[in-house]
Amino acid sequence: MIHEHLQEHIYKTAELIAKAGKIVFFTGAGVSTESGIPDFRSPGGLWSKFDPDDFTIERFLCSTETRKRQWKFLLEGGIFSQAQPNAAHKAIAWLEAIGKLNCVITQNVDDLHQKAGNSPEKVYELHGNMKWLKCMDCFERYPLENLLGRFLGTEEVPVCVRCQGILKPDVIFFGESLPTQTLKDATYAASNCDLLIVIGSSLVVYPAAYIPLYAKGGGAKLVIINKTETSYDANADVVIHGGAGEVMDGIVAVLQKLDVSCA
Repeated sequence: MIHEHLQEHIYKTAELIAKAGKIVFFTGAGVSTESGIPDFRSPGGLWSKFDPDDFTIERFLCSTETRKRQWKFLLEGGIFSQAQPNAAHKAIAWLEAIGKLNCVITQNVDDLHQKAGNSPEKVYELHGNMKWLKCMDCFERYPLENLLGRFLGTEEVPVCVRCQGILKPDVIFFGESLPTQTLKDATYAASNCDLLIVIGSSLVVYPAAYIPLYAKGGGAKLVIINKTETSYDANADVVIHGGAGEVMDGIVAVLQKLDVSCA
């Protein structure tokens, strides 16, 4: 049950969406957690189960044991391959389907926006995607799913078929820079949108957290949907403290009543 105060903010956000021509979503871990994917920092998160140092690029490249632990995590974790899109993902995909979405900028690596129906070319993955492995020598990419059946239950760590180089999950490790072109495209989209909607991000990880500043600097409206406060709340036009799925369901319901579409 959505309280009246929350409903007012949902309705205001729906009105902003209805009026906007270029809408960009910026999504963080708070969206993925509703699909059963734990975040990194909270109690019970991934850092309570894995050594953060194993996710540094130096340790990964220099330590065979680290690569073995990483591969075991990919094979046995299953949290990324088995997760399914939730209401928030589906709502964002629906907005693309009706012509009300310019792009999604995401800090998540779980491929759930694409699974929900967003076009891959409209999803800017700042931290990469766990469904791929990349060779550190020749940069060949392999779908993780293609290797699972061959190596599950073994101690063997796969290497690049082409050059025998080290295979690494195609996500950003500590010590690596964000992908230059993706960050450039995301920055441009945020700087030139009419409305930026942040969902499930505490906005503390930089440089990704600069995205709201780029949007406001370009004159866009800013909506923040997050369970807890962020340092950007004072700059937002609408702040909604609530779960991603519940809030987005509410927004979609209002938009459907308004019969909003430009497709």
